[in-house]
Amino acid sequence: MAQDLVALMDALGVGEFDLCGHDRGARVAHRLATDYPARVKKLCVIDIAPTLDMYGATNFEFAKAYYHWFHLIQPAPLPENMINGNTMAYLHAKLGGWGAGGLGHIEPAALAEYERCFGNPATVHSVCEDYRASAGIDLAHDRASRANGDKVQCDLLVLWGERGVVHRLFEPVALWQAQCAGQVTGQAMPAGHFIPEELPEQTAQVLRGFFARED
Repeated sequence: MAQDLVALMDALGVGEFDLCGHDRGARVAHRLATDYPARVKKLCVIDIAPTLDMYGATNFEFAKAYYHWFHLIQPAPLPENMINGNTMAYLHAKLGGWGAGGLGHIEPAALAEYERCFGNPATVHSVCEDYRASAGIDLAHDRASRANGDKVQCDLLVLWGERGVVHRLFEPVALWQAQCAGQVTGQAMPAGHFIPEELPEQTAQVLRGFFARED
């Protein structure tokens, strides 16, 4: 996915760029900034700790909160069949969980699009495959990067939700400092996991300040 994004920026004629990702997108952004340090001017990751650290710290509390990580990586088609038994119930539970407190943070048009896409069994399979990769090739890449001493070279901002699992179980700034050669700053936001949807104006303000700042 990181290679695809770099190829897209090449096609658009964009050399350097600021980069921000949330959740799965933040993991792609981390890999992109690690593999293509000359391309990323500044990086922001939202509500994640490094994947390798999160898997490595697995205990009862983490497994209980992020059970889907271990469910979705099971061999196909077990999780796909289970989810497809009631896709909308599963989707709504996920979008309304992790401290979000319901579905009110999602715009109706966006929710309708989520429902349309998730109603396709191929989408459910793709989601599971993404998580399988996260527990497979992604971890292999992360271990190789650490063995090589590869780190994010630019300044990094990490945002996380006060009502989320990252806030409760991890030290996000410290974990990211270990994976970044630039300056790492961060702050907890008064939200659950879905920070951009729950706090769109506040998130935009923080991002504008970070990306506009000349260090």
